[in-house]
Amino acid sequence: MVGEQDFKLWQKAISFAARQHSGQLRKDERTPYFAHPVRVAMTVRDIFEVSDPQVLAAAILHDVIEDTTTDYDDLLQEFGHNVADLVVSLTKDSRLPEEEREERYDAGLTQAPWAARLIKLADVFDNYSDARNDSERAKVAAKAKRAIQCAGDDPRLQKAVAVVQELIS
Repeated sequence: MVGEQDFKLWQKAISFAARQHSGQLRKDERTPYFAHPVRVAMTVRDIFEVSDPQVLAAAILHDVIEDTTTDYDDLLQEFGHNVADLVVSLTKDSRLPEEEREERYDAGLTQAPWAARLIKLADVFDNYSDARNDSERAKVAAKAKRAIQCAGDDPRLQKAVAVVQELIS
């Protein structure tokens, strides 16, 4: 049963992410970007079967630091440490050169809480499902393989890993 506090957290996260991603589009240049974080949260809940309200809020917010003017302090103030920490675990440091950025991101994700790694698996699941051609799918499949490696052998991630592996195979 969804409690009132859970519902309010989701409502707040959805509204916050929608405002922050306002005007942004997906690569097809037609789909509002906000569709992606909503699909990621739905993947976490409906496909990976994790319904923790803070994990779902972090899934909805997973790109706001990386792709908007939102910073950690904004999330901390609005959603608390748990959600803000999960989102920061999913944020790449855009100040670094790409190769170093990706290496550091993977290293950090490997050490991140299981919920951050779960959200990353949902992220690559959605990006692969939304890819427009074979070239994009190949790039996302490579990222998915990295996300699977970062997941490690945590039993809470087994279902998500299996779903992503099946999708990209």
